[in-house]
Amino acid sequence: MTMRPIRIIGDPVLRTACEPVTSFDTELRALVADLMDTLLGAPGRAGVAAPQIGVPVQVFVYDADGHRGHMVNPTLELSDEPQDDDEGCLSIPGLYFPTRRAMHATARGIDQHGEPLTISGSGFLARALQHETDHLAGRLYVDTLRGDVRRRALREIRAGRFDSPRRRA
Repeated sequence: MTMRPIRIIGDPVLRTACEPVTSFDTELRALVADLMDTLLGAPGRAGVAAPQIGVPVQVFVYDADGHRGHMVNPTLELSDEPQDDDEGCLSIPGLYFPTRRAMHATARGIDQHGEPLTISGSGFLARALQHETDHLAGRLYVDTLRGDVRRRALREIRAGRFDSPRRRA
């Protein structure tokens, strides 16, 4: 198991819709372990999706509000009640913007052994489930922003005002 480098905005894998997982084998279990190692070693973490480490398949791990686990091939059910809070992303390091999400979310999918799995949460856990599931569809949280906040976010990203590892080198 290994901590893998996080892909940064601009990498095409982050904008690619991921393929569903069809083989529940040792390779999948190794991917889940690498994702969890990467998550636990990352600062300001709540989740990591497979495309963030360059693997375009529908898998993510999470560690939010005292809940830690993984999900394969998720679908989401969302409440109509909204929540607004700052959101960030390991793939756009150092930038945080107010982002509207559903207050409650239920993710249904499969675990790494092929067994059905359901995770329900509110607040921060619901936000994390939505954020990571978006990654699997090739979406970043900045894609959900609107108006002046979206313009400011895109301006800062274009100007390279995020904490990119390439800028530190």
